[in-house]
Amino acid sequence: MDDATQTVLPPVDIAVIDVKQLQQMIPHRYPFLLVDRMVEVRHGHSAVGIKNVTVNEPFFQGHFPGHPVMPGVLVIESMAQTAAALVISTLGPSTGAPIVYFMSIENAKFRKPVVPGDQLRLTMTKDRRRGNVWRFNGVGHVDGVVVAEATVTAMIMDEVKPA
Repeated sequence: MDDATQTVLPPVDIAVIDVKQLQQMIPHRYPFLLVDRMVEVRHGHSAVGIKNVTVNEPFFQGHFPGHPVMPGVLVIESMAQTAAALVISTLGPSTGAPIVYFMSIENAKFRKPVVPGDQLRLTMTKDRRRGNVWRFNGVGHVDGVVVAEATVTAMIMDEVKPA
C-alpha cells in the first residue's frame, strides 16, 4: 500500500482503560461485564476492547459441555460494551453519568469459534453520530484472525434516577 492510500488514525487519547475504570463508565458487573480492559482509545473515533476468555466463564457450563464455545451473542455484547465505554470516555465527565442502551445490530457474522484461552480483541470504530445515537462498526480478532463482525447502534440516555 502506498502512502496515498493509507488511513491515518487520530492519535491515541488513552492508552489503557482498566477494569476498575470500566466499572465507573458502564453499569455491567460479573458475570455480565464482558470487557476486561480497553486499549488504543481514540475519542470520537475508535477503541479496542480486550476480553480474556477463560474456562471459568459461567456460560461454558451449558454452551457446550465438553466443547466450550463462547456464544456469538456474547461476542456481540462485548462489542457493545466496548462501544459504550468509548462513548462515555469521549463525552467526558461533564456529561454526568449517562447510560448507553444497545439499540440494534446489523450484519453480524461469526467466522470462527471463540474458546477458553482466547484473547478476544474487539475493534470498535465510530461510523456516525446523530444527536444521542451512535453507530459503530466492530471486528473481533483472536490471534490476528477475524472471528466476528457486526454493526451496532446505541442511544445515550441521561442517568436514570432510582425511584
